[in-house]
Amino acid sequence: MSAFGILVVEDRDSLRRMLERALSGEGYRVMTAESAEVALELLGQEGIDLVLTDLKLPGQSGIELLRACRESRPDLPVVVLTAYGTVHTAVEAMKEGAADFLEKPVEIDDLFRLVASLAGEAFDETAFNVSGGPTIIGQHPKVRAAFKLLERVARTDSTVLLTGESGTGKELFARALHALSPRGEGPFVAVNCAAMPETLIENELFGHEKGAFTGAHRRQSGRFEVAKGGTLLLDEIGELPMAIQAKVLRVLEERTFERVGGSQTLRADVRLVAATNRKLATMVEEGGFREDLFYRLEVFPIELPPLRERRSDVRLLAQYLLDRIAQRQKIGRRQLTSSAVKLLESHPWPGNVRQLANVLERAMIVGDGPRLDAGEVRQLLSVSGGQSDRQRLCDALEEAAGDKRQAAEILGVSYRTLQRRIKEYDLGGFPEYRK
Repeated sequence: MSAFGILVVEDRDSLRRMLERALSGEGYRVMTAESAEVALELLGQEGIDLVLTDLKLPGQSGIELLRACRESRPDLPVVVLTAYGTVHTAVEAMKEGAADFLEKPVEIDDLFRLVASLAGEAFDETAFNVSGGPTIIGQHPKVRAAFKLLERVARTDSTVLLTGESGTGKELFARALHALSPRGEGPFVAVNCAAMPETLIENELFGHEKGAFTGAHRRQSGRFEVAKGGTLLLDEIGELPMAIQAKVLRVLEERTFERVGGSQTLRADVRLVAATNRKLATMVEEGGFREDLFYRLEVFPIELPPLRERRSDVRLLAQYLLDRIAQRQKIGRRQLTSSAVKLLESHPWPGNVRQLANVLERAMIVGDGPRLDAGEVRQLLSVSGGQSDRQRLCDALEEAAGDKRQAAEILGVSYRTLQRRIKEYDLGGFPEYRK
């Protein structure tokens, strides 16, 4: 078998030769190019298994070369070299499909480890497993890119912003990030900002002193204290009131806060991870979110794709979820038929993985036998398959017997999102739809 072939694309002659010598010394077959144009000509040759490219090149950029590689050879891994500290550039490269990135000046040991990993990487891996953390299923390029970003940022203490629709797995990624980080032995604390009444959010986050308000009979620690030495996830951060946004901004800038009714300044020893299903940039433009807080949160954004954009993962996810449900409910394992898989893959899944899990759990409970076929799945999908969002909302409320929180779970959305939709569709006048 011929040696693993690497194409190094770097316009700086000294760095290009150094990389060539280092990689050749490890037994790799190395070709070099000083521009994207030359690299594209070489890509037509056989035996290139990996591209290592600078992002800043004369003529076409490294991002343009990356796109060309993804178009002509989508399975070819591309590693990009970025200037130190240019996190957003690296994030954009990962979104475009880069396998990984390295910061300049390049640490040779890091380079060797990365190339060795890619040279032996199995591209059919289906799960992202973290010791002490959750298992995340997926092999779609967008999911793999999110995995890579997660691994790189986990070793730092940077603030991370997880974006994506409800039900895409933002809390799973946050837990995996925590498990991979130096704070992994500390606590992981998750706060759903959309699930708390506005009057209680400040108290929940920062705690209170004895006597701070009626009923405050003793001092209570807030989530920033409880998460000391660990990670605090602020889920649905777009739902925070403006006054609380200012206090969170202070924590990020000064790492300090006070309990409600207190004067003692406390230090916040936490790694903050924020998650949202809303477009924070749009909220900033509309005056619903603080611009300064937005930029503090967006130090390292990771976008999670909706399930409809990763249909190739539906089969893997569905079978994994069925096995987990069978284990949890102590019922017999069921196997998906090919027709059931096709039906699941064709569904739009507005509630994403959370909705898929809910449908499969209901199918497991009402069904019999070792196989789950298309007929059983169709019965559960037929109500919502071709209906409007308003009708799906009505049906979910009916199925939940008017329980809004249960309806939100059925739809795979947050409680506050459900409330907004009820108001939008003028469904709030029905007394049977209770809180």
